[in-house]
Amino acid sequence: MNDSFSQLGLAMLAAIAIVYFVLVVTFGGGLAPFAILFSLPFAIIGSLIALLISGETISVSSMIGALMLIGIVITNAVVLIDRVIHKEKEGLPTRQALLEAAGTRLRPILMTAIATICALIPLAVGMEGSGGLISKGLAVTVIGGIASSTILTLVIVPIVYETLMKLRHKRKTKKAEKITLDQ
Repeated sequence: MNDSFSQLGLAMLAAIAIVYFVLVVTFGGGLAPFAILFSLPFAIIGSLIALLISGETISVSSMIGALMLIGIVITNAVVLIDRVIHKEKEGLPTRQALLEAAGTRLRPILMTAIATICALIPLAVGMEGSGGLISKGLAVTVIGGIASSTILTLVIVPIVYETLMKLRHKRKTKKAEKITLDQ
C-alpha cells in the first residue's frame, strides 16, 4: 500500500511538471501557467473535504482520482486564462480582459464541471453494478475536487494572474527606467 501511494505521489508530481512544461511551451512564458497551477491546491482541499464528508478513506482509487483531477482542473483554468491572453493581445487591459473572459467562459466551465460531477454521482453513491467499492473513493475525490476548484478557479486564478501581470509590468518599467538612466 505504501509503495502504491509513493508511486502515485510521484506520478502526480510528474504530471504537474509535465503539464507546467506543456503550458509554458504553449503560452510562451511561465507566468500564465504558474497562475493556472494555482487551481490545483483547491482541488486537493475539496477532495479531502469530500472524502471526510463521505466517510471514505484515502485509498489507491482516491489517489487515482486525484491524479485525474490534475488534468481536469487545469483545463478549466486554461480555458479562462487563454481567453484573457487573447483579449489582452486585442488591446484590453488585464482587468477588463479578466472580466470579459470570466463572463464568456463561465458557462462552458460550469457546464463541464456539472456534467462531470453528474456523471460520477452513480459511482459516488455506490449504485449496484457501478463498481461500488473500487470506484467510490475515486468518484468522491473527483467530485469534491472539481466542485471546489471550479468555484475557486473563477475567483483565485484571475486574482493571481492579475497580480503576476502587475508585478511583471512593474519589473519591466523599472528595467526600462534603469536603461534610460544608464544612457
